Amino acid sequence: MRITTEQLAQNLKRALAPLYIVYGDEPLLALEAADRIRTRAREEGHAEREVLTAEQHFDWSQLRISGHSQSLFATKRLLEIRIPSGKPGNDGSQALQEYAADLPPDTVTLIALPVVDWRAQKGAWFGALEAAGVMVEAAQVKRDKLPAWLATRLKAQEQTADGETLEFIADKVEGNLLAAYQEVQKLALLFPPGALSFDQIKDSVLDVARFDVFDLGGIVLSGDALHLARVLDGLQGEGAAPPLILWSITEEIRAVGRVLAGLAGGRPLQQALRDARIWGPRQQVVERNVGRYTATQVETALVHAARIDRMIKGLARGDVWDELLQLGLRFSRKRAKAA
Repeated sequence: MRITTEQLAQNLKRALAPLYIVYGDEPLLALEAADRIRTRAREEGHAEREVLTAEQHFDWSQLRISGHSQSLFATKRLLEIRIPSGKPGNDGSQALQEYAADLPPDTVTLIALPVVDWRAQKGAWFGALEAAGVMVEAAQVKRDKLPAWLATRLKAQEQTADGETLEFIADKVEGNLLAAYQEVQKLALLFPPGALSFDQIKDSVLDVARFDVFDLGGIVLSGDALHLARVLDGLQGEGAAPPLILWSITEEIRAVGRVLAGLAGGRPLQQALRDARIWGPRQQVVERNVGRYTATQVETALVHAARIDRMIKGLARGDVWDELLQLGLRFSRKRAKAA
């Protein structure tokens, strides 16, 4: 069974599962999820705790030994298995499958993984763990979901803020959820329960946003010009490499072009997306926005991208960062309706 970190609290109110797997690319949510599972296990009498860390050269026979060993004090126990790389290897894959098929009694097992890509999720070891336990995904909180996440966190400490104020906080902490958590906690220390005003917050919340160059494609497709400009400005300030930024934007433009070509060839949208190797959250973004584009727009944008590439290499004159913004804005701009 797969659930999100938001669903975990409700899930833990039911019978405690013998196996939990926490994975994902958001460290704060992963840590919180693991803490909730540990707390619930202690409440159920799992007083003894053992931790195995499967780093390079880890002997996977330790898992088999730990799984079948009896508690020293004949109590329930919590066994944690940490796989920092997210890649158990052949020996680990076999050991995890065997462990999942024969979970030890009186034991709650907590397996901690980083983000697991779609290829690894199709592996036999991952499927065996999913079939035997509860998969808890600590997914990144995207910018459009961040105000609601902040509102929930404020509500937990008996504070509220209006939409404009939540958007302001989200701009300041985007891409840095741990800092967002700290800023929300700081507000609980600075102000009493109740509604928080914009003036109170604007002088209290630090600008700790971090930006991921690999989010640029989705931002361009979303058509949010202000967000695009802010992210590019932030990446420039962080010293991001222009070639990587150009690649991120043009990769999304090419993807749209491939989908449009598939549609023009008579393929259904879902087939065109698969042929273009677009899936997961990215598929949803492309699916929602591909209708805004034409093949001509794609060709024009790629010509513009080639010109920027020459600027980066010193073969043409121009302001690279301004041109990257113009490229993003040009491709994110909604197509005018025909008169």
